[in-house]
Amino acid sequence: MMLFEDTYKTIASVSEGIFRDKGSKFIGFAYPVKNELEAREILKTLRSLHPKANHHCWALRLSPDRSIFKFNDDGEPSGTAGRPILNTLLSNDLTNVLVVVVRYFGGTLLGVPGLINAYKNATTEALKSAQTIEKTVNDRYRINFSYDRMNDVMKLLKDEDLSVINPAYSSECSLETEIRKSRINSILSRLEKLEDVKAQYLTTC
Repeated sequence: MMLFEDTYKTIASVSEGIFRDKGSKFIGFAYPVKNELEAREILKTLRSLHPKANHHCWALRLSPDRSIFKFNDDGEPSGTAGRPILNTLLSNDLTNVLVVVVRYFGGTLLGVPGLINAYKNATTEALKSAQTIEKTVNDRYRINFSYDRMNDVMKLLKDEDLSVINPAYSSECSLETEIRKSRINSILSRLEKLEDVKAQYLTTC
């Protein structure tokens, strides 16, 4: 039995959905993202594409352990926009996702319950047309080794079906690879048995 989850759910590509209520149009956009910088750039682009929209409300959830989240009501009454968007991400158990709901006001006030319902439904519609995918939580390592150990290292990577990233081959060689969390101990144990081979942890992705 595993002591931690090493998978998470996200979306494969950008998706869109629309919800209308009393003349107001709520366009939901869902994006797969890896960090806040990426999310900020998307928001900037959406604002330029929809300059006449009254609100650009959003929620963001990040990291494989689902621990990072932010949301913004963008001028709507507090708790009526960003929070319902985030709650929809939470109920779908999605992470590394940004959802932006662009609102064009139709002239009739919806009230707090109406706004909460509208932002929730616009998010639901956007996610409904998205392809949900499951990804593994991986640790990236740099493997340093002497040229003499090249064949041994490559055979191990092939046996374990691991990718080769940023290789540099000379008298002293190095490459990077991503290892699924649940397989780290067994693979590092194999690497440690190879002479002149060192594995260095880089990041979790």
